[in-house]
Amino acid sequence: MGKQNLTLLTDFYELTMMQGYYNNHNNDTVIFDVFYRDNPCGSGYAICAGLEQVIDYIKHLNFTEDDIEYLRSLTIFDEGFLSYLRDFHFSGDIYAIPEGTVVFPMEPLVKVIAPIMEAQLVETALLNIINHQSLIATKASRVVYAAGGQPVMEFGLRRAQGPDAGTLGARAAVIGGCIGTSNVLTAKLFDVPALGTHAHSWIMSFDDELTAFRKYAELYPSNTTLLVDTYDTLRSGVPNAIKVFRELREKGKMPEKYGIRLDSGDLAYLSKKSRRMLDAAGFTEATITASSDLDEYLIDSLKTQGAKIDSWGVGTKLITSRDCPAFGGVYKLAAIERNGKFLPKIKLSENQWKITNPGNKKIYRIYENESGKVKADLITLADEVFSEADPLLLFDPIATWKKTHLEPNSYTLREILLPIFINGECVYQSPSVMDIREYCSKEMETLWDEAKRLVNPHNVYVDLSVKLYQMKNELLDSHAQMLS
Repeated sequence: MGKQNLTLLTDFYELTMMQGYYNNHNNDTVIFDVFYRDNPCGSGYAICAGLEQVIDYIKHLNFTEDDIEYLRSLTIFDEGFLSYLRDFHFSGDIYAIPEGTVVFPMEPLVKVIAPIMEAQLVETALLNIINHQSLIATKASRVVYAAGGQPVMEFGLRRAQGPDAGTLGARAAVIGGCIGTSNVLTAKLFDVPALGTHAHSWIMSFDDELTAFRKYAELYPSNTTLLVDTYDTLRSGVPNAIKVFRELREKGKMPEKYGIRLDSGDLAYLSKKSRRMLDAAGFTEATITASSDLDEYLIDSLKTQGAKIDSWGVGTKLITSRDCPAFGGVYKLAAIERNGKFLPKIKLSENQWKITNPGNKKIYRIYENESGKVKADLITLADEVFSEADPLLLFDPIATWKKTHLEPNSYTLREILLPIFINGECVYQSPSVMDIREYCSKEMETLWDEAKRLVNPHNVYVDLSVKLYQMKNELLDSHAQMLS
């Protein structure tokens, strides 16, 4: 938490490899890509998040004397290597897709260009940060989509896997579309709305429910939301809430915002009954908030059933992404600099999806001009240039017979990998979390509805340029010849 030095937040083998590079006088500049192979949560997309924390991590990379003494105590590291670590800092380049961007499998979310010892060290922390926040941001965007424009609040801190996961997970949830969080530390650190009402213990601490409601209304006269399911929702909670609202109305003290919260039971049935009771009493503007182990599937089901719910508090299943607990991002070597040029590298596998895309790359996002929607993403070599005034042929790099021909001036290109560090210096200013949230909302609007389906969504194509595709196949052929 806080400004703890995270330099040793790395897998042990990163350090043993670094020593191997050091002892072999190998510190060639390399390119590593961070990417993932499958969208999480059965989604048709993901939301990238965590870049601000990556930036902070890279800025503060340094081995303290205490770190070096600890590594010396392991009796595996040479004094020459330990001496090198004393002056260690990141001197390379990093390119990344901005937080809140809609992303797809196999495209680099982060590209690291640096001496191999530096690039190797940062692998673990980059994956830890990007994987976690991208997972929660994606889950949140699905929950928000299911809510259909109704507000979603992040309520998961007490069930998160530790303080960091709860705090940074809440940050990611807001990026994904939540309007705020119950986590006060997140609200303070990232200037996002702190939200919440009261617990059942507030009700139980008074002699009766009605008194508890009255006292709460006195304390918070501008925003009075009453938790109505402590004893009996329909026979006690809602009637007592109505009594308090009537008293406030008679005194001319109606809150600007008021309503009830349901936290248990059949939310569809209870919300419908509660809505009728509130409306019959003349409180048509009273909102109904629901919590209780919600996720995108339950919210979608409740809306299908006609539940009369106005806003949603989502906790455990969001902050832990319970149905998909890992994002699956990887960090793979793509090129090594030799004689001033990058020599492409490829990882082979019997699984075609695990074969990496080699070389120094960039990504073009292609929008259809007529609709403004994403048509595809195109991964190209870094030196390739395309013009919207030219026709463009897209093809699936696996099922190559699947082709799309785009007419000149029918599409728009946008490069989405941006420079973050150049020669070790940060050249990028992270937006505020609320600004990233707004950007993410606009990004979601560029997806077709078919790609946002909760179940069996359409997959957006991620294609390779002809030049990159040919390079990949040449490397595959050369490795096949070596093995034959």
